[in-house]
Amino acid sequence: MNILRELAHRHQDGLEVTLLWDAESNEVSIELADERNETTIVFAVDAKSALDAFYHPYIYAPLTVADLREAPALAV
Repeated sequence: MNILRELAHRHQDGLEVTLLWDAESNEVSIELADERNETTIVFAVDAKSALDAFYHPYIYAPLTVADLREAPALAV
């Protein structure tokens, strides 16, 4: 049974960020919902970095294959 508790929540400029704690596993995660492109991702973060991840979620968000396809090519 998952018992998620909301530790912090903010909404600004179409971006909704929620810091969650799983009481059973003691894991911390970020839920990031972007209303502009209608995407939501949830990813685990180290508890020591939880507050920083809450304020800077894109730094901690994992890259996906779709992200890599859309990223501009690096100059060599």
